[in-house]
Amino acid sequence: MTLEDVAREAGVSLATVDRVVNGRMGVHARTIERVNAAIKQLGFLSDPHASRLARVRDYDFRIILPTGENEFMQSLAAEFRATRERQLQERVRLSIEHVDTFDGVAVAAALESLPSGIDGVAVVALDHPAVTEAINALADSGVVVLTLVSDVPNSRRAHYVGIDNFAAGRTAASLIGRFVGPRKGKVGMIAGSLALRDHIERQFGFEQIISREYPNLEVLPVREARDENARVEAAAGALLKDHSNLVAIYNAGGGQAGVIKALEASGHVSDVIFVAHELTPSTRRHLVRGTVDALINQDAGHMARSTARILTALREGRPIVPGQEHIRIDIFLRDNMP
Repeated sequence: MTLEDVAREAGVSLATVDRVVNGRMGVHARTIERVNAAIKQLGFLSDPHASRLARVRDYDFRIILPTGENEFMQSLAAEFRATRERQLQERVRLSIEHVDTFDGVAVAAALESLPSGIDGVAVVALDHPAVTEAINALADSGVVVLTLVSDVPNSRRAHYVGIDNFAAGRTAASLIGRFVGPRKGKVGMIAGSLALRDHIERQFGFEQIISREYPNLEVLPVREARDENARVEAAAGALLKDHSNLVAIYNAGGGQAGVIKALEASGHVSDVIFVAHELTPSTRRHLVRGTVDALINQDAGHMARSTARILTALREGRPIVPGQEHIRIDIFLRDNMP
């Protein structure tokens, strides 16, 4: 069955059927009903690939990622660039922009300044009122909005692409509790910002498990360091200096090089457990050396490819495949690195 068959059955033009099938505006409700009835009667199934090839223009998707020295975000940007090259043959264009994710007003401004007529956007977003309003405005205008890595669940975003960050925090707590064993002591936690949903969710999950299952451990107040190596190093150095009974550090964000430098300078690599996020060239090297005891990872390549697939599917009104798009939590020790 073709669109021409549907048009003939419904008694409308081919252009009208195309508008109905692709969810575009400008068609009377009764006409939509006639077209949908013809589709159902004929058993018509649209071919997304053929529909894309027939479009006057490519899909225009924008990817907004953080600025800064976060190694994982740099890896994610590289994976989006690789995905961009593969998507060109599908008539899908991905454009990558960078903004200070820790500045809610800047993120909102980046969203608000996107050109009209784009098809979708994926953003690593701060959970901030201005960001929520900007996402809602885009969604109301018909733009498909995805959140990446860190969610804004109270917004009208269409989908979240990332790991379960509550579970990631709980996983970090279980790893530290098992590595520390019966020793009593304090655990330091560092985050980029508690305005980021992923970091606060990791904190909540982490503290929940430590308080419930490891009474020998005390979690110290979280220190925020904006995922910057120098600030993270200062925070880790202060933890090591101020608490002689520190037994572990959990860094819920980026800047792992800062914790590594502080641990090596203090001479406590062997007796302070360090659990961090994301397998990067730097964390991989120090996992092998033993400075990092375990890594909780989300696959940057999977996230980039999944984002492109979900944006395209939602733009075309097709269902996504939950099993294919689920971003898993990986746990890496030095014995099982890929």
